[in-house]
Amino acid sequence: MRKNDYRARTHPAYWAFLVHRLSGLGLALFLPVHFWALGQSIAGEGALENFIRVTDQPLFKLGEWGLVVLLSLHLMGGIRLLLIEFLPWTGLRKNWLALGVGASTCAGLAFLLALMH
Repeated sequence: MRKNDYRARTHPAYWAFLVHRLSGLGLALFLPVHFWALGQSIAGEGALENFIRVTDQPLFKLGEWGLVVLLSLHLMGGIRLLLIEFLPWTGLRKNWLALGVGASTCAGLAFLLALMH
């Protein structure tokens, strides 16, 4: 491993890249489960009612919170990339990283607060 490789992996932009990619992967893995859940409504009212009853468990509520956090992280990462691509500004843009993490944290906390009520 070259000396430059280690420094690149400790850079904040690398972590933003990694979070964006991993959140996208998590969302892609969620899609088949989502389509299966939608398919329960086609199977009939009884199947959908059973599925909804199961999703009232605390583990599913935690999963919903995780999904909201993944969505907000991926959204903020995508907006960050669009800003980098289309705006003429240069530099590290640590403020954009902080804004993305802050907005994602706020979305996750707001959803968690809504779950508590």
